[in-house]
Amino acid sequence: MFVEKNPSGVAPKRLLPFSPLPILVAFVALQALSISGACAEPGLTVPGVDAQGAGVYKFNVGSVQITALSDGTVPGDMHQLLRDTTDQRTDGLLEKGFVTNPVEISINVFMFKLGTRLYLVDTGSGQLFPAGFGGKLLQSLAAAGVRPEQITDILLTHAHDDHMGGLIHDGALEFPNAIVHVAKADVDFFEDRSNASKRHYGMNYFDDYFASLKHYVDAGKVQTFEGITEIAPGITATVHPGHTPGSSFYTVESDGQQIVFVGDIIHVGAVQFPEPDITITYDVDRRLAAQVRKTALAEFARERTLIAIPHIPFPGIGHVRTSGTGYEWVPVVYGDRDITKKWQ
Repeated sequence: MFVEKNPSGVAPKRLLPFSPLPILVAFVALQALSISGACAEPGLTVPGVDAQGAGVYKFNVGSVQITALSDGTVPGDMHQLLRDTTDQRTDGLLEKGFVTNPVEISINVFMFKLGTRLYLVDTGSGQLFPAGFGGKLLQSLAAAGVRPEQITDILLTHAHDDHMGGLIHDGALEFPNAIVHVAKADVDFFEDRSNASKRHYGMNYFDDYFASLKHYVDAGKVQTFEGITEIAPGITATVHPGHTPGSSFYTVESDGQQIVFVGDIIHVGAVQFPEPDITITYDVDRRLAAQVRKTALAEFARERTLIAIPHIPFPGIGHVRTSGTGYEWVPVVYGDRDITKKWQ
């Protein structure tokens, strides 16, 4: 998730896996300043970060129970990650959203059951990030009472490390009984390493593909799709190229209700909801990614659509509504009770 500053706009390599110590030292210092208040505006208290243990949040959409699973969080330096903005503009938006830089970014995975099949939407970062950064999906799955071999289907929103890394653990298939559904455009793109130079995109993204999803391709456990595709009754995939060539939404419908798993149309809510033209260095095509974001947010706000976002603070479930020329995030109301009980 961490990248070198690169004014040319060419997606640079991710720093953590290749040179972790300098970046970790820098971020420890930044976090310490943030906790002490030195990075915050006067009068702004920003809670410090701590380990939370397994993250599980269950809710219902129609007759389908959906579980949000935390894969942990990672700190991101917005001055290095965001594009089509300035540091001053970014800092102003963060301040308005009561957030300081670096921003703690959630990695959310989602699970639901339809009929006899058990689905995961994405798999987190697995072991592609250094220890202590993400990689908590297995812990959260265990807390939800699910073993990896019980998963029958994985819906990948796109082929980036923090969404497909959990497919592999210690070199073996983590979900040996699962079929992976992913847009054909992403498989085609990341299978061809020459696209790194053709599209000015970091080779590490291709290395991550070969370290994870490629193993499922070789095992005959990948089903690709294009355009609008029914994955199963009640599940529809739609391709929205921009962030990656095959970035996809998955819509799940039940009893007249629906939820849309939108992948990475938003990375930093405090910045990209009010200013959806701001992009991120991970975008393969920044112009298209911004267009997808603006079109999708307008529709979701108009239709009052419930959406699930991987990088909004856990559990990442809520709605968007218009606010001025942009949008704002409205998280779901927290619920914690047995719905079979009657209020006396």
